[in-house]
Amino acid sequence: MRLIVAGSDDFAVPSLEAVLAAGHPVLAAVTAPDRPGDRGRPAPRPLGDAARARGIPVLQPPRVRDPLAIERLAKLGAEALVVAAYGQLLPMRLLDRLVHGGLGVHPSLLPRHRGAAPIQAAILAGDRETGVSLMRMEAGLDTGPVLGQVRVALAETATAPELRRALAREGALLLVAVLEALGRGRAVATVQDAAMATYAAPLRRADGALDWGRSAVEIDRRLRALQPWPQVTIPLGGRRVRLLAGRPEPEAAPAPKGPPGTVLATRGEGVLVRCGVGGFWCERVQPPSGRPMGAASYLRGRRRPGPDSP
Repeated sequence: MRLIVAGSDDFAVPSLEAVLAAGHPVLAAVTAPDRPGDRGRPAPRPLGDAARARGIPVLQPPRVRDPLAIERLAKLGAEALVVAAYGQLLPMRLLDRLVHGGLGVHPSLLPRHRGAAPIQAAILAGDRETGVSLMRMEAGLDTGPVLGQVRVALAETATAPELRRALAREGALLLVAVLEALGRGRAVATVQDAAMATYAAPLRRADGALDWGRSAVEIDRRLRALQPWPQVTIPLGGRRVRLLAGRPEPEAAPAPKGPPGTVLATRGEGVLVRCGVGGFWCERVQPPSGRPMGAASYLRGRRRPGPDSP
């Protein structure tokens, strides 16, 4: 099947590689325009870089809904447009001109966690399983009928980058299976139950600004979910630091004393801090304009072991 593949980060690369390995011609890759990176060089565009390495044309329209962009993509002669974390809504004026329309690789079990941050939302919600869905795209945000799903157990220690890599691989395999079913006329589309839908809003920097009044479990979920951005900051030693590593201890002590933010114990480079519920072992932190270090070393340097206000 002749395809166009659209995506703006590394989540889309396994899908590109999988369809090529399965023998599907990719007529073009669509990704975001270049932006400045380190030392003035363009920032990496994983899908674009992978496509160029394979001799596939790369298109970078600032607005894919622009009539000129629509016309250029439509004239390529693709039968379907695969979308994996692209970041722009594809216009129906384009998708309606393709035999199989748009096929979205979405990292959640739709209709749960529609929207921009489904991987993070699954961790934040404490879901015990998540997965990837292959949907036929329509005008609504992630509302189209589902052509296939794969379920994945969600470990209590999983981080967003780890989960993203796993779902990208599963999504690529699912995409190839659905393309084969479409080609044979055997694909079955299941309408989503809108009453069961939840929405994963885009992340904001403020989502990572935490205090010790939260539960240890919630701090742990946010630490794991908000990587690599916006990351978690929390007050410690009298100022706000970036929390890099740690783990919850919901039953921190038989009789925790002191307000949230009180350091209860030290073990090696870890410090146990009283939370609104339970305690949290801070293991590595990074102070403003400083280097990553053990939490205990940081506090020794600050010489302020008292409570931090929530």
